[in-house]
Amino acid sequence: MSKTFKGLYIGGQWVSTSTQFDDLNPSDGSVWATVPNASLTETAMAIQAAQDAFAGWAALPFQKRSHYMIKIAEVIERRKNDLVEALRFEGGGWIGKGMFESGYVPEVFYAAAASNYAAMGEVLPSENNKFSLAVRRPMGVITCISPWNFPAILTSRGMAFALAAGNTVVLKPSEETPYTGGLFFAEVFEEAGVPAGVLNVITCSRERVQPIGDELIDHPAIKGITFTGSTPVGRGIAARAGAHLKKACVELGGKDSLIICDDADMDRALKAANFGSFMHQGQICMSVEKVLVHQNIFDAFLKGFVERAGKLKMGDPSKDPGCIIGPLINDKQAARVKEQIDDALAKGAKIALGGGVNGRFVEPTILLNVTRDMKVYKDETFGPVVPVIPFATDEQAIAIANDTEYGLSSGVITRDESRGLAIANRLDTGMCHINCSSVNDEPHVPFGGAKASGLGRHGGRWSHETFTETRWITLDRGGRPYPPQF
Repeated sequence: MSKTFKGLYIGGQWVSTSTQFDDLNPSDGSVWATVPNASLTETAMAIQAAQDAFAGWAALPFQKRSHYMIKIAEVIERRKNDLVEALRFEGGGWIGKGMFESGYVPEVFYAAAASNYAAMGEVLPSENNKFSLAVRRPMGVITCISPWNFPAILTSRGMAFALAAGNTVVLKPSEETPYTGGLFFAEVFEEAGVPAGVLNVITCSRERVQPIGDELIDHPAIKGITFTGSTPVGRGIAARAGAHLKKACVELGGKDSLIICDDADMDRALKAANFGSFMHQGQICMSVEKVLVHQNIFDAFLKGFVERAGKLKMGDPSKDPGCIIGPLINDKQAARVKEQIDDALAKGAKIALGGGVNGRFVEPTILLNVTRDMKVYKDETFGPVVPVIPFATDEQAIAIANDTEYGLSSGVITRDESRGLAIANRLDTGMCHINCSSVNDEPHVPFGGAKASGLGRHGGRWSHETFTETRWITLDRGGRPYPPQF
């Protein structure tokens, strides 16, 4: 029997809807849950509830908002097992991925609580002996639109710091993960006793995403938008927000490279490549999508990479906790990945491992002889498929890594830290990790990309800057003179 939920979460109340939609287990297509299907009417109610709650929430002493963030984290910690199970069934994730995600999410709220104790402005010099301040204040109602791949982490990252700063939120999770990215948080906030209207959760089917998404940007009460997802959708959201002169923080796709130098620790390089390429079936914005290997160690690396990746067990993680490689989220994504494999093979690529596609299940796939004219070289894959490409010099590796419209993350494996830093400083990415994979995140760091990988930063004080306005306030203590004509 599938799960049912109490309704949408609006103004601290559970609101029923006239229609529902099916939330599928991507492993077998079975209905895992029946989810409320919001309309524009409920969306307007949620925005109004957030607007009504804003003044009171923003006026709370900063430490009280932080205390609520801590309560939220504690509830999530108590409900860790519930979240792990839901991530396996709703998102098709390996149990280890669910355990990581459920452990990470409380840390986001703890970090958000801590952010309120940091400096909130500056004292500026003044030519007229004024007491001159640059201060920050919350913006108002923030729309958070979260994705399906790491729904709990990316929802919490999108809203925790905004809430701690005094904003209120309307959350619309992906229709693929409406519980782990949405209604789960409604349950948590209710249990934590967060005031009504501070968080409002709207879930809707794919057919209603466009009009509801537009309303969550266009409505005059919405002051900012945070979105994590694909670059095409993010471009549209940022453009629409810009037309209204609203701030948008969008973290988008990637085509991230892992550069393995000839002096690399081979075991470290193999672990970084295997984890970075195939964790959660490559459905991570920071996934390694090109492994660039120095020609002097190419054969040794490839042999070890094929051996390691070949040991990753594929299957239904909702039935077998030992399955590390689960399904892609839906048929559309599986078809996209298969198209990239077929295109590469038609243009001369060779398969070193895998290549099989069975429904939503794609084998861990390693490709050779990949060239610039192939889709797998230039387009984001978001699946367990990775080219391994040789290079002769660091200059060549940098050029290949930068040969993409994306610029999210990257990794460099070398025993020479100076060499690693020199390469990192020339990569056109928002993040780079030396002697680690491109897949890295911490709640307090500046997370975000360059080029087509997004605008703005999440994490720590950078989230605080994203979701607050800067104001200049002065106290005239020096008697600023006016022209005598006045």
